[in-house]
Amino acid sequence: MISQIWHRLQLLFAQGKGQLTSNDKVQITVLDGEVPPDINRIEPYGFSYRPVGPGFQAYVIFPAGDRSKGMCLVVGDKQYQLVLDEGEVALHDDQGQKLHLKRDGILIETPLNFEVRAKNIKLHATDTYQFDVNGQGQKWDGQGVETWQDNDVAKPHHPHSPPEI
Repeated sequence: MISQIWHRLQLLFAQGKGQLTSNDKVQITVLDGEVPPDINRIEPYGFSYRPVGPGFQAYVIFPAGDRSKGMCLVVGDKQYQLVLDEGEVALHDDQGQKLHLKRDGILIETPLNFEVRAKNIKLHATDTYQFDVNGQGQKWDGQGVETWQDNDVAKPHHPHSPPEI
C-alpha cells in the first residue's frame, strides 16, 4: 500500500524539455523519453507568453498522478535569461526587447519599433526631459531649453514657461 502511494506521489510532478508549443498546449519529453499527452499550458491573468521551442524547460503537475492529463505551471528558457540585481524585475523576449524595473529606474529597450497608442499622452518630468533623433534634439530643464542639430553647436538655454501639467 505504501509503495503504491509513493509511486503515485512520484507521478505528480515532472520537469521536462519542451518540444512544441501552441497558445494553450505544450509537448514535452520527461524521464526516459516519455511524452505525456494533452499538457495544458497555464498562464497567469493579464500575462501571455509563448516560449520559443524546442529546448525550453517545463515544470508540470499531473493531478492524482494521472500522466494522461497534465498542467504545465511554469515554462523557462535559460538561453534567454537576464542577469538581474536583487529585487529587480524584467519582462523580455528572445529578440532583445525588454522592460526592466531596475533599482535606479525603468529601462525600456528594443532593437525594433516602439509605438504608444493612447487617446491622450501626458509626460511630466521634475528635473529634465531630453530627446534626440539621429543627433538632433532638445533638453528641457529648470534653466530653459537647449537644442542641438547635426554639424551644429548646441544652442544655449533660452527661457520658457510651459503650462503646468
